[in-house]
Amino acid sequence: MSTTIEKRQKATKEALLEQLKKTPIIEVACQKVGIGRATYYRWRKEDEQFTLISDQAKGEGESLINDMAESQLISAIQEKNLTAIIFWLKHHHPTYGTKIEITTNKLIGYKLSPEQEELVHKALDIYKSEQNPEVYGSNNGRPE
Repeated sequence: MSTTIEKRQKATKEALLEQLKKTPIIEVACQKVGIGRATYYRWRKEDEQFTLISDQAKGEGESLINDMAESQLISAIQEKNLTAIIFWLKHHHPTYGTKIEITTNKLIGYKLSPEQEELVHKALDIYKSEQNPEVYGSNNGRPE
């Protein structure tokens, strides 16, 4: 009797993993194979291998959706959709990326601790190396 249940559970898990590769949304994938979310999370808790494989399947599904979305974005750009053009430039062109500017007079006279200064310098080094890897190296400002 237990082998029948185990076979059915194994088949359901395999179907769920295939569904996650197509639709990386837990609720939707579970509904399509006829199980509840609680069952999915119980399987993950009880079976480390299932957890790893389901994470991988979900990652494959997310990559598929990302590819589809990027394809649609490129199609919209080709159709001269201004919103799509702006979105692409903001996320793929350094000139149009979001910039942060902080201006205040409330910190005048404020002294950083040596630890805070070190953190700020490290953050700036990482930022510089990411912006100009050919000048600062490709290790993101971190020691090799």
